[in-house]
Amino acid sequence: MEYDEVIHRRRMVRNFREDPIDEGATERIVTAGLQGPSAGFSQGFGFLVLESPEDRERFWSTNEHNVQPERVRRAPLVVVPFACKDDYLDRYAEPDKGWTDREESRWPVPYWYIDTGMAALNVLHAAVAEGLGALFFGIPDEDWPALRDAFSVPEAYDPIGAITVGHPADERIEGSGDTRRRKDVEEHVHGGDWGDTFR
Repeated sequence: MEYDEVIHRRRMVRNFREDPIDEGATERIVTAGLQGPSAGFSQGFGFLVLESPEDRERFWSTNEHNVQPERVRRAPLVVVPFACKDDYLDRYAEPDKGWTDREESRWPVPYWYIDTGMAALNVLHAAVAEGLGALFFGIPDEDWPALRDAFSVPEAYDPIGAITVGHPADERIEGSGDTRRRKDVEEHVHGGDWGDTFR
């Protein structure tokens, strides 16, 4: 599948079949996530990949504040992307970066979350390229301790959300993308000056 087609076919799938995913497809999807950029090549992210019914059920049991319906929980793969701020602070305290401390205030925005988000988008695109569907959803911070405890995740790692991956069910569940229109290029892209159109 051409990349342009992957981008245009990507949407959030909210209804999955239970059919298993080919093992090779899972590996390609997860590996694609690792190809995302990261500031200073810090690579301060990690994935928790849950395939077995037991692991997935353990994950769902930690989601007390954002309970997903059964049609989402049927997905045979859950990928949880985690961001690690410490990796970035450590990396930018190294000699080649010119800083001598780990001062967080030097960062204009939290790149650990941005980079992990880009890694997550790679997972979403890779799922489409494999002929599958995926859904990204948030994990409220009230549920982070339970998630960390359930899977022995170090305190330094923050889940930016979770991604369910699987074969879309025949019945499509509408989301915001179905009830709201995608804005035109002219509304998002500005050329030369914010008040100027792109083309």
